[in-house]
Amino acid sequence: MPTILLIEDEPSLGLIVKDSLESRGFTVQFAADGETGLHLFRQQCPDIVVADVMMPKLDGFSLARQIRQENTTVPILFLTARSQPADVVHGFELGGNDYLKKPFSMDELIVRIKSQLSRQLVAATAPAGPLTIGRYQFDHPKQKLRLGAQEETLTNREAELLKCLYDQRNQVLERTTVLRELWGDDSFFNGRSLDVFVTRLRRYLKDDPQVQIVNIRGIGYKLVM
Repeated sequence: MPTILLIEDEPSLGLIVKDSLESRGFTVQFAADGETGLHLFRQQCPDIVVADVMMPKLDGFSLARQIRQENTTVPILFLTARSQPADVVHGFELGGNDYLKKPFSMDELIVRIKSQLSRQLVAATAPAGPLTIGRYQFDHPKQKLRLGAQEETLTNREAELLKCLYDQRNQVLERTTVLRELWGDDSFFNGRSLDVFVTRLRRYLKDDPQVQIVNIRGIGYKLVM
């Protein structure tokens, strides 16, 4: 079974989550602060990192920043009490793959963990070679978007959203579909976060006027190319 690095500064919650995950067959390495978590990450090379955001010594966002300097592919799932879209977007910008708001159910956490591990497996076995989006070359596994000599490194969330749009190119990608697939649910809160990322992708693709992400009001988006 996969190895999970769990980093949570509330001892009682951390032990409950650890015991619950282990009862489902996962191997769990546990740390009570960010610095210890980073040390364990370097030692154990886990399959996924589950980390609280507000922690002593090294907070979850700073932890993610350091992990991404060393490893660009391991999934990072944040546990957070923060509820502002800007906080969530910031976490994704730093390389987070998913987030779960406290309080949460163990069943939901396990579903999110399995989803990230499944995506990781698909990405690892995907055919090599970039995807063509108009004049751009999109390397999904490496999260790179190129136009000639220009190269943009996308966050994980930006790359996943662009891949969803590409897979449905010239067709409507429904908001509810992408929100449930990438964000876990289609709440208004997550919808605002989605809009932020669509705006960023439009900015990245602006140098080819033949490529557009069109808003289909009330339904979703369409990548036209």
